[in-house]
Amino acid sequence: MSTESSPADDDRTQIIAPPKAPPPAPAQPTSAGHSSAGDSGNALPVGTYLAEFEINSVLGEGGFGIVYLAWDHSLERRVALKEYMPASLASRSGATQVNVKSERHRGTFEAGMKSFINEAKLLAQFDHPSLVKVYRFWEANGTAYMVMPFYEGTTLKDRLKSFGQPPDEAWLMGLLAPLTEALAVIHQERCYHRDIAPDNVILLNATGRPLLLDFGAARRVIGDMTQALTVILKPGYAPVEQYAETPNMKQGGWTDVYALAATIHFAILGRTPPPSVSRLMGDNYQPLAEAAAGRYSERFLNAIDKALRVRPEERTQTIGELRADLGLDAEMPHHAQPTQIVLRGDATGMSGDEKTQLQARPPAPKRAPSPAVSSPSAAAPAPAPSSKTPLIAGIGALVLIGGGVAAWMAMSGKKPEPAVAAAPPPISTAAAPAPAPAEAPAPAAAPATAAPTTHFDALAQFDQLLASQSPGFKVEATAEKSRLRIGKDLLSFTVKSQKDGYVNVLVYGPDGSLMLLFPNKLNVQTGHNKIKAGQTLRIPDENWVLQTFEPTGPEHFAVIVSDQPRDFAAIGAVPDDAFMKLQTGAAGDAQIARWTKPTPMLLGTPPAGCTGANCDAYGAARFTVEIVR
Repeated sequence: MSTESSPADDDRTQIIAPPKAPPPAPAQPTSAGHSSAGDSGNALPVGTYLAEFEINSVLGEGGFGIVYLAWDHSLERRVALKEYMPASLASRSGATQVNVKSERHRGTFEAGMKSFINEAKLLAQFDHPSLVKVYRFWEANGTAYMVMPFYEGTTLKDRLKSFGQPPDEAWLMGLLAPLTEALAVIHQERCYHRDIAPDNVILLNATGRPLLLDFGAARRVIGDMTQALTVILKPGYAPVEQYAETPNMKQGGWTDVYALAATIHFAILGRTPPPSVSRLMGDNYQPLAEAAAGRYSERFLNAIDKALRVRPEERTQTIGELRADLGLDAEMPHHAQPTQIVLRGDATGMSGDEKTQLQARPPAPKRAPSPAVSSPSAAAPAPAPSSKTPLIAGIGALVLIGGGVAAWMAMSGKKPEPAVAAAPPPISTAAAPAPAPAEAPAPAAAPATAAPTTHFDALAQFDQLLASQSPGFKVEATAEKSRLRIGKDLLSFTVKSQKDGYVNVLVYGPDGSLMLLFPNKLNVQTGHNKIKAGQTLRIPDENWVLQTFEPTGPEHFAVIVSDQPRDFAAIGAVPDDAFMKLQTGAAGDAQIARWTKPTPMLLGTPPAGCTGANCDAYGAARFTVEIVR
């Protein structure tokens, strides 16, 4: 039986050319005789009012629904408005009314609408930054509607294509941490996604955080009632129990576990596992532990292989079990709803009802996690009293623009500031060692090589990076501006090295937070942190920008160019949106007390198995910028 869907029976939205201008001033509703917002005859005309929402354009159309860009006149914001419209069962009459085409379809139409509403109710109850939020839902005009935020992002499928090579384990773990958290939230309510795939996950441009899309409940109900497997299954991602649920093959959390693992399989090998139904007859699945051995840890590959076992009873049963197998923290904290991000549709032909490439205005800065937090689980920041370094204030400070289009820059008219004469001079490797921290002075008779203090001082660690660098590995780092005005100036700096190497940039903010700024989730897989001898590397590149936010004060940067790639997970670094957060405070004290290597702790560790003098060869430089109002 074929499981390939045709455009006519697939509700995954086909994206239409996006709006390029801000919402128009309030206008009178457009009559049905005016031009439609979309290409199909079912789309509502531009200017139509549904309650307080005015239709501005169509973002996407699928076999079971239409998603509109709308203006909320009550709260004065753009929203995505999704209308239940199964094109094969119903049609439009008059300005807004939806009618079933035939009485023989009424039961199926109503069952689908009930499922659409139930899905909206469920999503409205959930509050996790990797789940779509529903603001409102209601029934009217013979159909139903739900209103959601806009999100700016790129599908995981498109992001993987852009890498040109498989992502590494750290990047995939950064993806899995929030996705498994989100799935655990819905699974607690006995709700299952049942359609996880690379084109149903978007990576938000502002944070890099993955967002699950297109639960497609109405599609599944209608597909079940019409026995249309072409509508509801994706070969390679759908486990066997989705083809025909029987008493000994029920669907449950293990169903989403399989699809999520198949998505990771696709990310690693560029192809899905063999279709699950064919594996029942003769399983020709090659374990990732064999196919990707050496590129990922054995633990990671075994966890994905276990989650991909074809028989449900042999498979990883719960998301919690998958997290444990992967080594993710079992405790999944509650996350507050992130600041609204506004976006626009993109005529790229990608699919998913809510799946839209969008244009953003920069979201407001968020509060950041306490520097002393040591849990390795959170890929998203948890609320805390102190704010992050002003250049990385949660999803607010960093505006990441994917696909090579600086959407925020284009909308705001801002351009990165050019280099100015006031920039601080380059810092070479000849810098002398800094004195010991004032709060932990060395005894008068102690030699310079005395054992390090167990108190973690980030700036002292930066100085140690300079003092311990390899001879002849000269590195220069220069900021284009030494003073950055909050909300006005963008950070930009250059790095130059006398030797080939890998660039890592650490930033320490006035609030005491320490982050690995570069590389990050957008460029860690594309080789953009490599530098050639004599080359000048500009950070950030054209695909992302860094804006300044509160608090004011000095931002300290340590730039490392190493002969070998560096791993910062060994010193307690954990995913934090697009970046990695390093331990400070009490957690930093504990890390430095355990550090026994002769190299500075903030150098991280070389690749496993690396031997020879070049494993820890590196050069370093420092610079500081002042954040001012």
